[in-house]
Amino acid sequence: MNRAAEKCALGLDFGSDSVRAVVVRVANGDEISADVAEYPRWSEGRFCDPTRQQFRQHPADYMEAMVAAVQGALKNCPETPRIVGIGVDTTGSSPMPVTADATALALKDGFSADPDAMCILWKDHTSVREAEDINALCATGQFPDYIRYVGGIYSSEWYWAKILHIARTNPTVFRAAANWVELCDWIPALLTGVNDSTKIVRGVCAAGHKALWHPDWGGLPGRDWLTALDPVLGNLPMPLFTETKTSDQVAGRLTPDWAGRFGIDAGIPVAVGAFDCHMGAVGAGIEPYSFVRVMGTSTCDILIAPPEEVGDTLVHGICGQVPGSALPGYIGFEAGQSSFGDVFAWFERILSWGRSNGASRKGSMLPALEAEAAALPPGAYGERALDWLNGRRTPDADQAVRAMIAGLHLGSTAPSIYRALIEATAFGGRAIVERFEAEGIPVKKVVGIGGIARRSDLVSQITADVMNREIYIIESDQCCARGAAIFAATAAGEYEDAFAARDAMLSPVEKVFKPNPQAHAVYEAIYQDYLRLGSYANRKDFA
Repeated sequence: MNRAAEKCALGLDFGSDSVRAVVVRVANGDEISADVAEYPRWSEGRFCDPTRQQFRQHPADYMEAMVAAVQGALKNCPETPRIVGIGVDTTGSSPMPVTADATALALKDGFSADPDAMCILWKDHTSVREAEDINALCATGQFPDYIRYVGGIYSSEWYWAKILHIARTNPTVFRAAANWVELCDWIPALLTGVNDSTKIVRGVCAAGHKALWHPDWGGLPGRDWLTALDPVLGNLPMPLFTETKTSDQVAGRLTPDWAGRFGIDAGIPVAVGAFDCHMGAVGAGIEPYSFVRVMGTSTCDILIAPPEEVGDTLVHGICGQVPGSALPGYIGFEAGQSSFGDVFAWFERILSWGRSNGASRKGSMLPALEAEAAALPPGAYGERALDWLNGRRTPDADQAVRAMIAGLHLGSTAPSIYRALIEATAFGGRAIVERFEAEGIPVKKVVGIGGIARRSDLVSQITADVMNREIYIIESDQCCARGAAIFAATAAGEYEDAFAARDAMLSPVEKVFKPNPQAHAVYEAIYQDYLRLGSYANRKDFA
């Protein structure tokens, strides 16, 4: 077989720190090559203020890093691939303002250095007050229950809260924006040459989980609801959009300009975009009632179920349940934790203070911490932790709550505290699973994907022990990009539907972690400590 003529799909995964480009063989899902490019401005900490939980990314970062990653992935291919389609996933909710011609506002003169004109990253929590206002309005009963399909609680991490915050705090940017677009919708529009913001194809994934789009009320919330929230929103061109599509559909065709930058053929289809966790779940071969955990800087948990079995069930306190958000024909449920890998990275920064600002540093200390922590018993020396360093995503979104470390004493060590932090993230995952099952949606299998899942046996084992469930770890390092490639192959017509593409191109299971009954018995008691810490942290006088 002439490998040079083999059909391949290109998956683009826009993460929090970098973009990954993966070339995947359409016939069997083999990952031929990959490359990763960091966002240059983001890596310098520009436009962010962690003390205010402000995290913004310049759209030029996405463009520059995307070109570098795609060119690198193609260069790394052993033979010249025939790219038949492109799929895109991104972090979310990460909306940005755009002009009437669909240009990101930060790419226009006068706005290139204004953080409010940039992409408002998912982890930006500057709009806590606005989320509270949305929840308060929905509690009045004056309008349709617009938050019923997003867990009954709106989060500061999401679309409308972020738009309202900019409207209130930066009228210049708000007036200059003709529309607001999620990153996962903007990238396909960019690649396909959309020059009218009303013509941007909106994926049902972002629209349903974050923008309150739903067929029950004919799309987005109405103007009357928006103006009741704040009259300034009456200046938005409503509706911002009406139609949505699933990710097996074509968003458009690659322009000659972008084809030239990448070094591939123009005119190939670009699939409708979605959030990374949803496409990652498909790359992992998600099946009904599998609970796929994307374990990265945060976690995002995806479960799918047939609509006829879901019926009228609504799971309270999660990030939504949306028809077709992961796979067409299924209800896609989303949950997660606002910080996961960020918890461990934070602890490393605390320990390494003094080695920064030009001081010598010899790599990450996390592997050594993990090795020492693995030798400790469950609960170590009595340290307990709460994982809400970036607020709480689920159950019951609240970005105002704070984390804790308790039970410290002179015998506490860095590894014992580190283990307590790992245990806290596992307890957070257990709380999510318990919420699903308490409200009628069973969790039949737990699957882990992402770098932490594959590289940290301790995290995976503790998760298995805490949940008392087997944890299946997927082989691919690039499940999200693989999922994007699966949808690219589907949009290109290489498979009859996304299910056939998934079955042919999914990543296999690499290893399985089985729960230790003795450890689980100990964790039963420690979990109660975690819940008590959470109850204390929920006190408004503490937050």
